[in-house]
Amino acid sequence: MNLDSIQVTPLARISTIGGDVMHALKNTDVGFAGFGEAYFSWIGSHAVKAWKCHTRMTMNLVVPVGRVRFVFCTTGGTLFREEVIGDERYARLTVPPGIWFGFQGLAEHQSLLMNLASIQHDPAESKRCGLSEIQYNWI
Repeated sequence: MNLDSIQVTPLARISTIGGDVMHALKNTDVGFAGFGEAYFSWIGSHAVKAWKCHTRMTMNLVVPVGRVRFVFCTTGGTLFREEVIGDERYARLTVPPGIWFGFQGLAEHQSLLMNLASIQHDPAESKRCGLSEIQYNWI
């Protein structure tokens, strides 16, 4: 899988009285690859969760609260791509299967990540490796 296949889609944030409406994904959007489940994950300030590679799941990642750095890499960790999304850059990252990734909370407090996944969670469809197995400077 090529790192150029990751799509970044700016999302609408509509100001309304009482609180903003924040779009995430429609079934007519580029990047929609079916619906398996939606889940949320908190990440602490400066915490790192890495490394994982989905073999069948397409991820649609949105950060409605906080700020998160996503790092994507090729097998073997020779090429990297970094994307930061959240409060200041409200966007959706569409990540096809076969790309290794990790992420780090950059906000002062916790950040909230949402994944609109193409399939339901299946621990057998992903690969993991330890943080030190792919050399990336998270500082």
